[in-house]
Amino acid sequence: MQVFVQLLITGIAMGFIYALVGIEYTLIWNATGLLNFSHDKFILFGAYMFAGTYVLGLGLPPVLAILFAVLTMFLFGIVSAFVIFNPLSKLSTNLFAVIGTVILGRIMIESVRLIWGPLPFTLDNFLRGSIHFGSVVVSKAHLVIIVVCSLITAGLQVFFKTTKTGKAMRCVSENKTAASLMGINVPMNIAFTIGLSAIVCATIGILVIPIFNVELQMSSMIGLKGFASGVIGGFGYLPGAIVGGILLGVVEIFGSMLIPSVYKDCLSFVLLIIFLLVRPSGILGNKR
Repeated sequence: MQVFVQLLITGIAMGFIYALVGIEYTLIWNATGLLNFSHDKFILFGAYMFAGTYVLGLGLPPVLAILFAVLTMFLFGIVSAFVIFNPLSKLSTNLFAVIGTVILGRIMIESVRLIWGPLPFTLDNFLRGSIHFGSVVVSKAHLVIIVVCSLITAGLQVFFKTTKTGKAMRCVSENKTAASLMGINVPMNIAFTIGLSAIVCATIGILVIPIFNVELQMSSMIGLKGFASGVIGGFGYLPGAIVGGILLGVVEIFGSMLIPSVYKDCLSFVLLIIFLLVRPSGILGNKR
């Protein structure tokens, strides 16, 4: 029972990470109609900004470093929206938009390599250690991930349903032309959405540092599994991304008990293929 609880907590923690990636995909898809194929590089950029610049470079305490990293990524997202995403969303051919986001990702990863170097590093005292609940030992990083991700997902739901800006973002996601006719500034709304998604990416990058360390490939697999979680839960629907992410994390961690752990990443993509064949709308896709 002890091992089961520990594995369940680990699976839920990783599931929430995948869910946040799926939410980030969903935010940009709903706002612009584009798939952001550079979103894993946003995660990478946020992690390096936090650890490489604000903690190791400037020596700030973690709380201040998180605040500055999130603010920096929000501003970076706003700039990216006006330079990249807003112009791409107006193109008639989605292929050009796909190429644009892929090239943006390459620019970001090469910028990371030039600014912080190619060698991996870590933060020794950041979210390290474990917490004991009786006989159950839980990693501090996994516990923090569950708490923070739960607060973010709940906060986003409240934000979209109760605030004026959130309702405007929902209107833009449904029909940009009608939203514009109702007086909503669509380009500014899209820019705010990209900035919000950049905050989510920065949060993911910071939270996974104790698990993957800080290196150039730290977010590649997370990005792919986050996309899979969005499809499994119901692409374009925030609750679907949450359900899909948690399911993916739990299946992955318990599946690694049945097969060699080196193959555990295959489980996520096998599950994705099964859903594409059997239920392409996802678990909650019909409720949107």
